[in-house]
Amino acid sequence: MRSPRRWQLWPRRLVLALMVLLLGPLSVLAFGELDLQTHWSDAGFDSAGIAPDPREQKAPLIQVYGARAYNWRGAFGIHSWIAAKRRGADQYRIYQVIGWNLRRFGTTVAISETQRPDFAWYNAEPELLAEYRGPDAESVIDRIEAAVAAYPHAGEYRMWPGPNSNSFIAHVARQVPEMKLDLPPTAIGKDYLAHGRLFDSLPSGSGWQLSLLGLLGIGVGLEEGIELNLLGLSAGLDVDDLALRLPGIGRVGNWNEG
Repeated sequence: MRSPRRWQLWPRRLVLALMVLLLGPLSVLAFGELDLQTHWSDAGFDSAGIAPDPREQKAPLIQVYGARAYNWRGAFGIHSWIAAKRRGADQYRIYQVIGWNLRRFGTTVAISETQRPDFAWYNAEPELLAEYRGPDAESVIDRIEAAVAAYPHAGEYRMWPGPNSNSFIAHVARQVPEMKLDLPPTAIGKDYLAHGRLFDSLPSGSGWQLSLLGLLGIGVGLEEGIELNLLGLSAGLDVDDLALRLPGIGRVGNWNEG
């Protein structure tokens, strides 16, 4: 019996790789602390106490947050947003993409103000992904606002593979590399490049990535390390911190710590 040729083995290998990648989200669904019971209308947005009180923090400040998506979606990925406070302002301005805004307002981009930008996302605790301070923070906020205004996919939304909330944050980060935003592998949609590009910088600005509509690609950078993407599920090795990047689970370990 003739053995199969190499090209005939690729579909099987891709299916096997996908099954392995799905182990992460499935383990989070089975053992993670996801809220699968609360109806969205009853879920909370309480502050996690991470962000400084803007009435006391006079200097400008930029923070990026991420929290598990609502219900079972949280097993796969996060929702992310940017919070920016100008010098002397008593509130943070929040920049994010919300899919259902498109029907109501004709755009997915949502801009709001709050004193507590570290809110839970439908009961899911937020995590601080990046923070930027310094004498040039005001000009960085100007560039963030310009990138938000120029977001090319404000009139469309797809939860998978993008453009979604993480595609938006990744787009802004690429325009403002000073933030050095290393989005976790759970930020599904971050690899959906604007205008359908095949090649662009990584969100951190520390490397480059090749991506086919967020479905298949590879990225290499100082901040992100090496990361492969298959159907939106990303896995790799963060060489800088010696940490694994796993789909559904996120970053595991930081063997350079201490």
